[in-house]
Amino acid sequence: MNQEFRLIAPNILPVLDPDFRPPVLANRAFLKEVDESGCAVPCLIAVERDRGRVSRFDTRVFDMRHPRAAANFFYVERIVKFLLWQYGGWKVTIHAPECLVQFLRSCYCETGCRAFDTQFWGDYTYEKPMTFVYAPTPNDVPAENDGDGAAVKLDWSGWRIGFDLGASDEKVAVVKDGQLALKADGEPLLSAEYVWDPKPQTDIQYHYDHINFVLKEAEKAIKSVDPNAVVKGIGGSSAGVFVDGRARNVSLFRGITPRSRFDAEAAPIFKEIQKQWGIPLRLENDGDVTALAGAIALQEGAVLGIAMGSSLAAGYVDDKMTIKGWMNELAFAPVDYNPNAAMDEWSRDIGVGANYFSQQAVARLIPVAGIEMPDIPADKFPVRLKRVQELMAQGDDRARKIYQTIGVYFGYTVAEYCSFYPTLKHLEVLGRVVSGEGGQIILDEARRVLKAEFPEIADIHFYEPSEREKRHGQAAAAASLPEC
Repeated sequence: MNQEFRLIAPNILPVLDPDFRPPVLANRAFLKEVDESGCAVPCLIAVERDRGRVSRFDTRVFDMRHPRAAANFFYVERIVKFLLWQYGGWKVTIHAPECLVQFLRSCYCETGCRAFDTQFWGDYTYEKPMTFVYAPTPNDVPAENDGDGAAVKLDWSGWRIGFDLGASDEKVAVVKDGQLALKADGEPLLSAEYVWDPKPQTDIQYHYDHINFVLKEAEKAIKSVDPNAVVKGIGGSSAGVFVDGRARNVSLFRGITPRSRFDAEAAPIFKEIQKQWGIPLRLENDGDVTALAGAIALQEGAVLGIAMGSSLAAGYVDDKMTIKGWMNELAFAPVDYNPNAAMDEWSRDIGVGANYFSQQAVARLIPVAGIEMPDIPADKFPVRLKRVQELMAQGDDRARKIYQTIGVYFGYTVAEYCSFYPTLKHLEVLGRVVSGEGGQIILDEARRVLKAEFPEIADIHFYEPSEREKRHGQAAAAASLPEC
């Protein structure tokens, strides 16, 4: 299919990956060709997720009678792939040539090339069969209906608890009147980390006990300064996919198997905790709460949060300071159209974000850079990253090239993100990969790409939270989630 869909080499090539082919350049070239052909037809895509919420993406393709129409298939498949991981969804309605919808059905089925995505979104997340609907007319495509989302309100009063669940620690913060509660000396009343090891646990009671423990610690801290205080709400964030507060695909609960047991025990855990406490509790994806923390610090929305850690996490707060309820699982969104791009081991797709903006990306580029680490197993990504950081501190040019390569990837991908996120003023950048001097190289290279190739968005603000915000910001921001 790539032979028909024309790929565009970037003007700035990643030093360790000259075959990188950014989607943003190829998509723009395709649409320019479609527009100039005189044979453009609409391609209207509506993606439905939970509670009937619908997000739209409107584009165009060649009329199928045009000699270049074969390029439509690759273009539409990659666009739909991005939309599913941006929005989340189980039902896709499309007004376009019907053969394109039939092609997508063949991809998104149990035996198709997107079987992973089909199971992830259909069976596991929304508990519905993945469905592609052909819309004969534009009026048959559902209108956009994203719902109200979760507005960021900072003028609330009273005591609240915020928490953030990670793979190795639980963070909890006490918040009062919209701000992190402080003691007389200016230090937080409680903003702490508690070690836990949730992934291998096979008893859901372990998770209940540890989550309730940190909440009780927060309540204890509140009572220590205000014995008559009443906790009015609890807000939380966690890695994974949640639908209406129910856990659907969450690595923290991977020990709760088989799937039937996960659905019965792990899925409702936060609903049960809310019942125990008897107060509003709202949970969101940790990427969205990261973006929320950035929006609170900046006092402005239109923030896309990107965390380059063990994988790629993302979250979005729009220009109205609202969390949209989108999934923003950009680890699986396409960022490279090179047909020989790196393959993701989990989804079996090539050229997706996790292999370009994470510890996995660094590990992939280490041998390409000519660095040997015989003393570190190939799958020990955090340790390998640490070695690269040490080499970088020593002025090793091979390590520098790794960060330069990721930076060029990032610049072109930021431009691609701007094609899908309607308003984007701030890019909040976090994660171990962007720490230290190497992280600065990544951002400098990204800015260089934007200035040279995309001057219309070159003024986008790269926001790097302070160490204090990194320690306290996310759990504290989560406290603003519940509607009390």
